[in-house]
Amino acid sequence: MNQSQIGKFIKSLREEKNLTQEQLAEKLNVSNKSVSRWENGKTMPDLSLLVMICEEFDITISELLNGRRMSIEELKELKDTVERLINYSMEEQSFKAKKVNRFLILGILFTILAILNNYIPYLDFIFRENIAQFVSGLFYGLGTSFELVGLYNSSNRISLKERKKALKKDK
Repeated sequence: MNQSQIGKFIKSLREEKNLTQEQLAEKLNVSNKSVSRWENGKTMPDLSLLVMICEEFDITISELLNGRRMSIEELKELKDTVERLINYSMEEQSFKAKKVNRFLILGILFTILAILNNYIPYLDFIFRENIAQFVSGLFYGLGTSFELVGLYNSSNRISLKERKKALKKDK
């Protein structure tokens, strides 16, 4: 986004419609100084005004933010790009949700196995007594760990790998 280019574009659109800065400002419920600052590239219109500006000049938000009229092909290409980004984002969220669900399921499974061992000491049949107690404790620990990791990731939606990457970038 080039603020100066956007300002020049707003000015040219205003002049095409034979509007003064005061008239445009009145239509948008802003001061004429605001319009002047936009056109000089000193400031950008508030986000809440973008739709109103686009409606006034019969342009798309993409055209406004690019600071020029766009061809139909460019708009279609932009639309396709945005749709691909949205699809990618949805696939990424789905993948992360499945990963979180795996942690939660594993946590529940290990916890259930440990609890069942208290009622039906099946581990005593498989291992010696001391080892059976160790495995039972291990199941409790794994269950708790997987549940905590699953709950943490579900609430934050950021994987540990992503956090490590962010920390490396900050250094």
